[in-house]
Amino acid sequence: MPITADCHLHSSHSGDSDTPMETQIRAAIRSGLTTMCFTEHYDPDFPYDDDLPDLAPGTFELDMEAYREEFLLLKRKYEGQIRLLCGVELGLQDHLGERLRSFTAAHPELDLVIGSTHLCRGRDPYYPSFLNGITQEEALRAYLEGTLNNVRAFSGFDTCGHLDYVVRYLPDRDRLYTYEAYADLIDAILEELVRRGIALEVNTAPLSKGMRHFNPLPEILRRYREMGGDLLTIGSDAHVPEKIAGHFEETASILRDLGFRSYAVFVQRRPEILPL
Repeated sequence: MPITADCHLHSSHSGDSDTPMETQIRAAIRSGLTTMCFTEHYDPDFPYDDDLPDLAPGTFELDMEAYREEFLLLKRKYEGQIRLLCGVELGLQDHLGERLRSFTAAHPELDLVIGSTHLCRGRDPYYPSFLNGITQEEALRAYLEGTLNNVRAFSGFDTCGHLDYVVRYLPDRDRLYTYEAYADLIDAILEELVRRGIALEVNTAPLSKGMRHFNPLPEILRRYREMGGDLLTIGSDAHVPEKIAGHFEETASILRDLGFRSYAVFVQRRPEILPL
């Protein structure tokens, strides 16, 4: 397997997963991975309201003490079988810059910090109500505008998670969403990442859901490379064991066709480059 590190996955320490951490580890070992990085959710100021009846307030907060304690125990238990890394997926919002800076400064044990935009206009696109009163084109542009504002407000993360996350939940994504249609915003985001030395994540979760493309579109990765970006992280975004390392063979082939020859694993917030 050309990709042997999964650098985006969750366990029961994330509010949207019930999978025990050890179950994820055993699945990763069975899949042939040599490295896995837990990236549990931390989304402060997530908008819990009556439109989201399945989400209790605080779902996307993170008990770092409990997370760290179990992680260290399992890291010792599985030493020699797989390299375990400790990360976090931050939910970015442009007003949270100082709060996120304080969080990462307080947790030097983190190996990887993913910065992800999960909200657009204060709503999560995961829920169908997100499209009430807004066209899909407006949703795409608003989401990318929000991502750009978030990256400009807080750059203290190592990789930009699922850049075009919103497209997962748009019924007409294959017809409406192209790099060319939103090149002005996408180029501005990529420019910020390249200038700040932030990696771009290849997130294979859409392939595991039966979609045509991973996040972001291959055309966006090609443009990233044209702009001088060559730092990629790769993650399945698995919340259940059967999704770990999902579609990594296919993803490696696409990345090589785009001209990429390596990807990165972050250890103590520093990139370790591995061949594709």
